[in-house]
Amino acid sequence: MKIMVVGGGGREHAIIKKLKENKNIEEIFALPGNGGISLDATCVDIGAKDIDGIMDFAKSEKVDFAVVAPDDPLVLGAVDKLNEAGIKTFGPNKRAAIIEGSKAFSKDLMKKYNIPTAKYATFENLKDAISYLDEVDIPIVIKADGLALGKGVIIAETREEAEKAIHSMMEDKVFGESGSKVVIEEFLTGPEVSVLAFTDGKTLVPMVSSMDHKRALDGDKGLNTGGMGTIAPNPYYTEKIAEECMEKIFIPTMKAMNEENRTFKGCLYFGLMLTESGPKVIEYNCRFGDPETQVVLPLLETDLLDIMIAIYEERLEDIEIKFSSDRACCVVMASSGYPLSYEKGFPITMPVDKNIYVAGAKLEGNDLVTNGGRVLGVTEKGRTLEEAIAKAYDTVGKVDFENAFYRKDIGAKALKAERK
Repeated sequence: MKIMVVGGGGREHAIIKKLKENKNIEEIFALPGNGGISLDATCVDIGAKDIDGIMDFAKSEKVDFAVVAPDDPLVLGAVDKLNEAGIKTFGPNKRAAIIEGSKAFSKDLMKKYNIPTAKYATFENLKDAISYLDEVDIPIVIKADGLALGKGVIIAETREEAEKAIHSMMEDKVFGESGSKVVIEEFLTGPEVSVLAFTDGKTLVPMVSSMDHKRALDGDKGLNTGGMGTIAPNPYYTEKIAEECMEKIFIPTMKAMNEENRTFKGCLYFGLMLTESGPKVIEYNCRFGDPETQVVLPLLETDLLDIMIAIYEERLEDIEIKFSSDRACCVVMASSGYPLSYEKGFPITMPVDKNIYVAGAKLEGNDLVTNGGRVLGVTEKGRTLEEAIAKAYDTVGKVDFENAFYRKDIGAKALKAERK
């Protein structure tokens, strides 16, 4: 079989490495991939948002199955185009991908179907948005409605910060047209949990829970990033909470999308907050999370391609999905200065026999060099979380590139929770 994976980050590298375990796969193409992914797949210089280019390549190479991994091409309708061309594809169509493509849509969906989430209001007028701040408690959360590379969310600690955030999104267009509409929502507190779920619109199977570390610096300080590391499973996500989420959030979301004629087939990501009044949805994503994928897929024991094909064929109920009882830890190694400005082009040396997922790197000749903010993610498994964390940091010590930085406390909060 010939497989095509659209995307070029650490998430896609994790998906490709997992797919490679299937012996029926002869070749995997990555569009566009990256220097690290080129060690595991054939990289093709076609951008993830070049929908026509992706479709033409899939047809010319007679691709048997496609996986569209990032949010942008999903929201732009890549799956629709590929399906129209007769290419079997994993991922939601454009109508379903709106669950991430528009925060206003997802909030309205939750309100309509009584899915627990934070109180909110949506605005397309700057003055109305500013006036609304008089009616709410501070801190408050300001969100750009559309896609913004995971950075379109600002937690405002003061009224002044909230006004500045609204101006920057709606007036200064820091997130482009994504900020033309904003969602202002209640600030929730409690442990955060990420749960990815396989669904074909009829059956939904949650994967192992995980805990992301968004802030750049130790102790959850510094700027928000795309994610500096993850652990799985998340100790705060107990069996009882999992049952409650299944009953009140996961299945109702799947059914709500069906009711709206937007049946979701693919990986549906639930960003949850475990509040004092129960679990609530912070956000939906229409795809595998990054870097959550880098700890969840290594624990998956069932063949990933078999699951993806079953979802496409709407027979997920026929697949028994199993996960290892191990723990996993991923430490993201980034370029100094990330998430702001940083230098590129430094040679990377790393062990080849480890689970290292490359995000921001390219090949210069035979050398792998840094080419992004988040450069790579080092994942290790262990029978205990403590073992997985220790092994991950041991492997981090064997990776070298100039200006590397990483958090030293990935998993520390989870360990503390486990020991309570």
